[in-house]
Amino acid sequence: MAEPFVVYGASGSGSVPIEAVLSLIGVPYRVEEHAPWEGKQEADRLARINPLRQVPALALPTGELMTESAAILIWLADAHPQSRLAPAITDPKRPAFLRWMTFVSAAIYALYWITDNPSRIAEREEDHATVKARVFDRVAHCWQRMGAELQPGKYLLGDELSVLDLYVATASRWSPGRRRFYEVAPTLADIVRRVDTDPKLATLWAERFPFTEGWER
Repeated sequence: MAEPFVVYGASGSGSVPIEAVLSLIGVPYRVEEHAPWEGKQEADRLARINPLRQVPALALPTGELMTESAAILIWLADAHPQSRLAPAITDPKRPAFLRWMTFVSAAIYALYWITDNPSRIAEREEDHATVKARVFDRVAHCWQRMGAELQPGKYLLGDELSVLDLYVATASRWSPGRRRFYEVAPTLADIVRRVDTDPKLATLWAERFPFTEGWER
């Protein structure tokens, strides 16, 4: 029997959509908890896996390690085409799929490296609140552009759930929060709510990114 996939991540983090995909595909996996934002000790513990001290990372059954959430999600979907979680290479929706997967990763997700620890770019503590506010404005602007340019159906790329939907449903819950996401990208609101309430994901959401009271703020 092949070794299971190993997800290095944390609840509420970018590992959650990867865990969702593995669950939907139906392959064995386990999670090793790593939350580098909780302090130097946790970050140093993660360094043996990913020298950048970032999650998520995915150990494949072959022993190879993958990092970068968008790359992992795309690879998993492509490696398991029966799951229908990504447009095929020849599908007319493939260019948009790759565009928006990369957009979420590069234009939105990457900004949380700053907001997790504003001292990385602003030395004075009194400047940190301003840095975070401006970064969250940028995140909201990027969601706005995505909402304005996509013409979604039942899901972001049409009538089938894809890893892009899982990625956006997770990332849109991070600051500045879902309420603002709904305001700036109203055309995407019903789609992320549909992913939130997908019965196939109910157990995973409850365990890994629960909908606690007031979570949309």
